Amino acid sequence: MAETPDALEAFRAKARTWIAEHFPPSLTGRAAAVMAGETLDAAETEALAWGRRLGEQGWATPTWPAEYGGGGLSQLEAQVLNQELDAAGAFNPLIRTTGMGITMVGPTILEYGTEAQKKRHIPRICRGEVFWSLGYSEPNAGSDLASLATRAEDAGDHWVVNGQKTWTSGADVSDWCGVLVRTDPDAPKRDGISFLMIDMDQPGIETRPIRLIGGASPFCETFFNDARAEKDEMLGELNAGWTVGKRLLQHERASQTGATSGMGGGPRRSLGEVAKRYVGTDDAGRLADADLRGRLADHLMEAKAHGLTLARIAAEARGNAKVSAAASILKNAASRVAQQRAELTLEIMGHQGLGWEGEGFEREELVAVRTWLSGKAMSIYGGSFEIQNNIIAKNILGLPENTQRG
Repeated sequence: MAETPDALEAFRAKARTWIAEHFPPSLTGRAAAVMAGETLDAAETEALAWGRRLGEQGWATPTWPAEYGGGGLSQLEAQVLNQELDAAGAFNPLIRTTGMGITMVGPTILEYGTEAQKKRHIPRICRGEVFWSLGYSEPNAGSDLASLATRAEDAGDHWVVNGQKTWTSGADVSDWCGVLVRTDPDAPKRDGISFLMIDMDQPGIETRPIRLIGGASPFCETFFNDARAEKDEMLGELNAGWTVGKRLLQHERASQTGATSGMGGGPRRSLGEVAKRYVGTDDAGRLADADLRGRLADHLMEAKAHGLTLARIAAEARGNAKVSAAASILKNAASRVAQQRAELTLEIMGHQGLGWEGEGFEREELVAVRTWLSGKAMSIYGGSFEIQNNIIAKNILGLPENTQRG
């Protein structure tokens, strides 16, 4: 489809009409609660039904090839779709209900998978029928991921997997897990790793949720005890999993830049409005606290600059968006902006921003506290702030390698 202004406006009208016909009005503005899994049964049921409609249309994965169940849209058309979702207060619940499927695993399968693997896995992700987790970090292999010890041994017609992973988000509810395993213990550590896609419904896998400071348990310890992985479920070539795994991490970082498609949900209350409510205004209608006013202005400018940068990169892609090391810059910037907002929100709320539960606190205040606590992990997961700086230094600035090569 030609991306002329008229063609894009015609698509906008089509998207707006379809959303109006299929999005449940009762879910308007409920994106945050639904995506966090904090809705009541009725809202959850409606969200799942809405997700199915979106998936059947292909618009839960708008730029993925239509032959595998995606929308087949260009990047600019996808932007228009997301604008219309947001304008309607709508969102893409399949980003949550597929786990790592839409943001990380699916794009990697599309790049490295065989035709059979694409046909087997991608349509189910597009329709929201499968939840994916990822087995990367281990107790002794965090930032130095290449030190991983989980091994896969050739058993003829399948692989036998033994070892332990940690911080495996959603492993306790996942259907499939993408796991980095050691398949050649004698090779240099980056050269002996493979990427296996493992069916989680088997007795050889045990998961134990890890409770976090924010109150939720999105992470797990995962134990593989003679678990089975089929021979045709290796993504990429044997002992070439380090390349596949790094590419997947680029997709993860891209999903954490603030540009993830389909979050929608309409505009949230501005930080300025929150500040005026809790801090008050002077005779000129400005925030009464001049120091806070200045720091809030600095934050809003940084957030606006980040948003404009994301929009510029998307526009420059012109339908050929590629994930690169630049995602590390955007990931760090997004983490900083989100953490600054959370810090300012609690400061603005004062003692009302210190609640954990109870009748003395409004829902918005309790969410602010939990958001502040859970947001501390943003600069750690998906590759820490420092790891991203190393990537930026090496792959963007061209600075020399200061550790081992690879």
